[in-house]
Amino acid sequence: MSEEISVAEAYSKGRTIFMGLELLIAPGALVPRPETELLGTTALDVLSQMHLPAPRVIDMCCGAGNLACAIAHYAPTALVWASDLTDGCVEVARRNVAHHAMADRVSVLQGDLFSAFSGLKLDGTMDVIICNPPYISEKRLEGDRAHLTELEPREAFAAGPYGLSIHMRVIKDAPRYLRRGGILLLEVGLGQDRQVISLLERSKAYETIRAVTNETGEGRVVMGQATPQA
Repeated sequence: MSEEISVAEAYSKGRTIFMGLELLIAPGALVPRPETELLGTTALDVLSQMHLPAPRVIDMCCGAGNLACAIAHYAPTALVWASDLTDGCVEVARRNVAHHAMADRVSVLQGDLFSAFSGLKLDGTMDVIICNPPYISEKRLEGDRAHLTELEPREAFAAGPYGLSIHMRVIKDAPRYLRRGGILLLEVGLGQDRQVISLLERSKAYETIRAVTNETGEGRVVMGQATPQA
């Protein structure tokens, strides 16, 4: 119930705080969650270790644009391409990019996953791809997690029979866009880290695969590095 109250409160205010940034929100886009800050800080750590003058980042399933804006804010030379499928997410993300005057470095595009970047010649150029995809199974959305869709769009949660349908597609398609040694970072639901690690391993397109844990030791981010032959 507390999560429902906080979501309703955030929508009523029309804004929230994520990684220290004020973000505009509206029905049609998921309210950014505190647990997703682990994905953002992990991405920033990875970028810091790369020591690049102008790192190139994709924020897949960008929602309200919270990760794209946070990365652009804390990595001030980064170039970010963000995408989402729905009108509501793209509209809110673009508002947040404008709100933080980042339009020169953050592009928000609309499409089904990587199809949003068709024709932009981004293949093989990305240093980091981050993705906070939907990761709740259809069965749970009909059952114990049904309350999630009362206030927020179903598309933000639904991810097939096992909650991994979007992870699988991103893992398959990301190597096309990552440069050699580029990093894919995925947020995962509780208990999904081992399954997603296995998906990365089976793809044969990644190495140095591992989970990143939160303060209570739960794996909530999984990362892999594009192999040279990917």
